[in-house]
Amino acid sequence: MAKTKTSLSAVERRAEELDTVASVLPLERRDELAELLTDSDVETLRHLVNQGMGANTLRALTSDLAYLEAWGVAATGRSLRWPAPEALLLKFVAHHLWDPEKRAADPNHGMPEDVDDKLRRQGFLKSVGPHAPDTVRRRLASWSTLTKWRGLDGAFTSPALKSAIRLAVRAVPRQRRRKSAKAVTGDVLAKLLATCATESLRDLRDRAILMVAFASGGRRRSEIAELRREQITVEPPIKTETGSLLPSRAIHLGRTKTSGADHDEVVYLTGRPVEALDAWIEAAKIDSGSVFRKVDRWGNVSKRALEAGAVNAIVKQRAAMAGLDSGEFSAHGLRSGYLTEAANRGIPLPEAMEQSRHRSVQQASSYYNNATRRSGRAARLL
Repeated sequence: MAKTKTSLSAVERRAEELDTVASVLPLERRDELAELLTDSDVETLRHLVNQGMGANTLRALTSDLAYLEAWGVAATGRSLRWPAPEALLLKFVAHHLWDPEKRAADPNHGMPEDVDDKLRRQGFLKSVGPHAPDTVRRRLASWSTLTKWRGLDGAFTSPALKSAIRLAVRAVPRQRRRKSAKAVTGDVLAKLLATCATESLRDLRDRAILMVAFASGGRRRSEIAELRREQITVEPPIKTETGSLLPSRAIHLGRTKTSGADHDEVVYLTGRPVEALDAWIEAAKIDSGSVFRKVDRWGNVSKRALEAGAVNAIVKQRAAMAGLDSGEFSAHGLRSGYLTEAANRGIPLPEAMEQSRHRSVQQASSYYNNATRRSGRAARLL
C-alpha cells in the first residue's frame, strides 16, 4: 500500500510540474502524461521551456516523447533508456516500417500484436499498417534532440540505423500524400464563406477564421488558434486606384516554425478580412487574450482559445455545409490554397512567400496542387 501511495504522489507531483509549463505548452492529456512520463522527462520539458523553445516545437517534442515512452514500455516493459542503445533504435524502426505483404505471411514481421494492442488501447496508435517514413524520421529526430538536451550522445547517426531506414523505405514504396487532398483556392473559399451568412456569433467567428487564415498567407491552424488580441495592430488605411480606403492590420506572429529565434514575423491583412475580423472581435467583446474562442450552443463565448484541431474541424464542417466532400479538405488546404491562388492570379512566388512566410522556394512551390499546375498557364506556354 505504501508503494501505491508513493507512486501516486509522484504522479501528482509530475502533474503539478506539468501545469507550470502549460501556459507555453498546452497539455490536453496532462494527467495521462504525468503517469507516462518520468521525472527526468518532465524536467527536460521544463528546461526546454526555460530555454525559450517555440511552443509548436515543444508540442511536437512532447507528443513524440509521450509516444516513445508508451512504445518503450509496451515493447520492452520499461521506460526508455537514455541514451538509447542502437539495438533499441533498430527495434523502433522494425516495429514501424514494415512490409504489409510479408506481415500477412509472417505474423512476427513488424510490430508485435501485443505492442500494437497496448498502444491502441492508450490512444497512441490509430492508423492501420506501417508508419509513414517521415513520421518515423521525425520521432527519431525528436528522440535525438531530447537525448542531446540531457547532455548525452546517442546512436542516431550510426550507419546501421541509416541503412535500416533506407532499406525499409525502399522495400515498401509509399506515395506521398498531401496534408489536404485539395487546396482551398478562391472559388472553394467563397463556397465555405457562403455558409457563414448569418450574424450569429459562430458564423461571425468562422467567417473571420477562414478569411484571416487564408488572406494572411495561409496561416497554420496552430497560429490561428493561438492568435491573441495583442498580436494585432492597426495600420494606416490602404488607398486603392479608385481613391477608396481599405482598412489594414498587421499580425505579429513572433517566432514561427521557420523563423529565427529572435525574429518577429509580421503579415498583413487588408480589406474584407479586416472587416470580418473586426466584426467578430466586436460581437464577441474581445478586448484582450485569445481572439478565436469556443462558442457554445447558447451563444456564450468562452474565455479559452480554440484548439488547433477545432480550426481543422471548422474547415471540414463548412465544406460539408457547402456540399463539398469534407474528407478532401482540411485547415492545411488554406495554406496550399493561398499559394495556388496566388499562382493562378499571376502573383510572383517570391511576393506570395513574403505573406506566407515560407523560406524555401522548393517548399513553397510544393504546395501547388498538380491538378492546378497541369491546367495552369505554365503548362501551356506553347
